[in-house]
Amino acid sequence: MTIRCLFTAFVLMIIIGLGACTASNPQAVNESGIYDPYENTNRRIHTFNRSFDRAVFRPVSKGYAAVMPDAAETAIANFAANASMPAVMVNGLLQADLSTSALAGSRFFVNTAFGFGGLLNVSKALDIPEVRSDFGETLYVWGAAEGAYIELPILGPSTERDTAGKVVDLFTNPLGFVLDKPERYYRTITAAGKGLSERNRLSDMIDAILYESADSYSQARITYLQRRRFQLAPSNSIAEIDPFELNTEGF
Repeated sequence: MTIRCLFTAFVLMIIIGLGACTASNPQAVNESGIYDPYENTNRRIHTFNRSFDRAVFRPVSKGYAAVMPDAAETAIANFAANASMPAVMVNGLLQADLSTSALAGSRFFVNTAFGFGGLLNVSKALDIPEVRSDFGETLYVWGAAEGAYIELPILGPSTERDTAGKVVDLFTNPLGFVLDKPERYYRTITAAGKGLSERNRLSDMIDAILYESADSYSQARITYLQRRRFQLAPSNSIAEIDPFELNTEGF
């Protein structure tokens, strides 16, 4: 565990440093406020990701939705969402957001204790609000710069700050340290199932971006950045609705 934590800290310092450097360099920032100095490399990765989606991810997600009963698909998504709550609770504490942390803890306790380990979303019936957070958001709250836009293989659009957050998120969920094998892998398996469900539910929108736009790379880039900036907006007064936000409050 010590080696993993040291590795995470090392990667985090490197990427935050890169973000600080790119944030101080105004060159290559376009009129939309996008800093993309790695565009040539990003476009090559985007081409690979689009091919992977067409050949693997898209058809598998459709097959998954076709063979999986709706109730089972919902239960898997519920379990994955519930298993992420300890990490949300930790990030809430790191952000000094006690409300988010308390709500995440409440949802995890209620769904685990009364929802068959999280397969049922009992929190919805009790009107406990849904909350989400990640270490990328924690870095934002701490003042880390967004940094350059990056397209990651398989994982898709990101930024330097969010890439650092993804690395640290591998270790922020306490369940990864307290569960034994094979239980610790249930979270990963159900998260994969939830990802397939989301790809299928958002199929029309994602297909329009990847396969119907004149420049799928630019469209995917602006869509991701607008959505992420919307998620991190400090005010809840914004009337705009995130088009990628799914209602995962299944039961």
